[in-house]
Amino acid sequence: MVALLVGIVAEIHLTLSLTRCDFYLLLIPKPCIPFAEANATKMPRMEDILSLPVQDPLSPEFSAAHINWVKLEGGRQGGDDIALIPFARVDDFVKGESSNPECPASFRIESRRKRPVGSIAKPRVDGYLEYTLYWCSYGPEDYRESDLGVGDGASTKPASGKGSRPGRRHMMRGCLCHFTVKRLYTRPLLALIIYNQRRHVDKSGAPCHGLLDRDAVGTRAMYAPRISDELRQKVMSMLYVGISLDKIIQHHAEGMQKQGGPQNRDDFLTRNDVRNMERTIRISSHELHGNDECSVKMWVQRHQKHVFYFQDNSGSEPFVLGIQTDWQLQQMLQYGNNSLISFHSSFGLKKLKYPVCSLLVFNSSQNAIPVAWIITSSFVGKAIHKWIVLLSERLRTKDPRWRPNAILLDDPSLDYSIIREAFQCRILLCTWQVRRTWIKKLLKKCCNFEVQREMFRHLGWILYCTRCGSNAMDAVEELMQIFVDQCAFMDYFKSHWLASIDMWINAIKSLPVATPEPHAAIESYHLKLKSMLLKENYANFWLRVDWLIHTLTTEFHSLYWLDQYSLETGYFENLRDYSFSSNAWYHALHIPDVDVVLDEQNLHLAKVLSQTDRSLVYTVWNPGSEFSLCDCSWSRLGNLCKHVIKVATFCRSRQVARPSLSAQVYKQALLTLLHNRPDDPLVLDHTILHVARLQQDIKALEDLSNSGLLQPIAPDLSSQMAENPLLFQHIQ
Repeated sequence: MVALLVGIVAEIHLTLSLTRCDFYLLLIPKPCIPFAEANATKMPRMEDILSLPVQDPLSPEFSAAHINWVKLEGGRQGGDDIALIPFARVDDFVKGESSNPECPASFRIESRRKRPVGSIAKPRVDGYLEYTLYWCSYGPEDYRESDLGVGDGASTKPASGKGSRPGRRHMMRGCLCHFTVKRLYTRPLLALIIYNQRRHVDKSGAPCHGLLDRDAVGTRAMYAPRISDELRQKVMSMLYVGISLDKIIQHHAEGMQKQGGPQNRDDFLTRNDVRNMERTIRISSHELHGNDECSVKMWVQRHQKHVFYFQDNSGSEPFVLGIQTDWQLQQMLQYGNNSLISFHSSFGLKKLKYPVCSLLVFNSSQNAIPVAWIITSSFVGKAIHKWIVLLSERLRTKDPRWRPNAILLDDPSLDYSIIREAFQCRILLCTWQVRRTWIKKLLKKCCNFEVQREMFRHLGWILYCTRCGSNAMDAVEELMQIFVDQCAFMDYFKSHWLASIDMWINAIKSLPVATPEPHAAIESYHLKLKSMLLKENYANFWLRVDWLIHTLTTEFHSLYWLDQYSLETGYFENLRDYSFSSNAWYHALHIPDVDVVLDEQNLHLAKVLSQTDRSLVYTVWNPGSEFSLCDCSWSRLGNLCKHVIKVATFCRSRQVARPSLSAQVYKQALLTLLHNRPDDPLVLDHTILHVARLQQDIKALEDLSNSGLLQPIAPDLSSQMAENPLLFQHIQ
């Protein structure tokens, strides 16, 4: 009797807890399956779902048409279509479904529930960590009759509150199309899609919007009810960079006129749409809560699509936030594939509450584009294993064939083995930060230009000394003896670099060094980030992380969006910030080879003819080296100039200047073998065989390096190479 009463109470509680959409679900009739058809193909039951294939279409976005659906037998979802896809691709599926050409729509999240891991002792096979119900925005209510004055609308208009949907009555046309997504409890990487009603129809079974609805022809109900996220991002970026409402509407009208008239909801962008976004920007604030930590958590909750990793600060774990917008993801997929990706680590370490690590790609104009930001309360390398794998998986989920050519690291303390394993590519060391720091301090603490360039050359030699048989401390001691009178710089070098110089030297022994060209683009990004975040009038906000996040994802993000949009389309050229295209790498490409003069008998300097004033000639000392120096005004400010970059590429292509120190060692080893040819014909035959095998081995090593699988040589072997006098006796 007690069990019967408990069951009755449970049923009453379930009935009272039905949501508005649950009520509509009960009204939708389940399709009847003929007996013969049911016996012809056995339908799976819910307990069999894990045996279904996981479907992952190659297209960036996909819809129900790209998936092989299976009808479910029995249970509440009996007769529904089900399929398994990777959970990371749920957003791609939702976007694809919204782009249905016959019934363009916009699927909103009608309800969502989450469970923490470990909350269920014995989960069901379809038990969920996350449950999300998506419903077409043209339903489920139907206001068509009430808006026309037919009937009193009492049965269709919901009560006030969440269900009332203020300002959206004109959109409601009774559409019953909806689906459920479950992130499976036992398989968190998979999502079970349960398509309850795939057709965009009302309760009578007739099409209620789109091209198939005769009543919708000639109205906005032919199209999606809202503008797309892409257009919203576009308009918001234009507003953030200061483009007026009139120019935005004019630009949009010109684009629609070129395509021959409206084709989707985006083409109906109105002044009111732009005003609403303008109002949103005006009333928005970085400070969502007085407490900075609470404010950051609120931002993460509101922008989950842009967060690929979040870990709150706790007693043992540091704060880590990984941000990547949809636009940044697209840029990383486009420009990072078979190309370079660079780290820009620990920006704002001395002034901001938490430093920023940026990941950069390089576009067709050799400009660095930020494609992800990582903000962490600890050293970035400490938590890199937590977010770097998730980021690489996020990219390969979009494109399984995506792979960068190389990763540039500007911090030797980062665990490059984890990065190599995550991206499966080569790791290159990038010394732009060391170069910039040293030359800035030299310019500040040493007044003689000739002394500056000689000290700069010796500093570069310290980094590479162990590759040429010298000892690091001996090279440092030699520097201090030669420039003993430069006390100011030597005091700085002892206090800031003696402790960490071994780390850089060991990294250069283990990793190949990137060429100077990307250094210029990274340096340009560094200057732009500095001018945006470290203005003195922002000093009161430096200790708030929410301000840092807000500035990066709004104003700073919009600057790069506009520059790339203008570059691709040609629009708003007059509004571009031309400091983006001022990096030395871009300008060096426009200097012809005939304007470079290099004396092969004296490789200590090169001459470059000015492109603006043909009477000017600039001198580049130590040409071809990572530590070259020029006498132009931009270089004298401590920056990497276009003349240094041009001379470096010229020397590398002509192979006339001193190559990198590693290349010198390799060349000297080959010359030593060539000059010590064996006299014994039998030994010579075996030598030829070994050389042929060596060529094959070197090719195999290159393939391993390109795939990121080549490990650095062991320290004991490296020291043996350095102690071999035959390799280094001719290198000066």
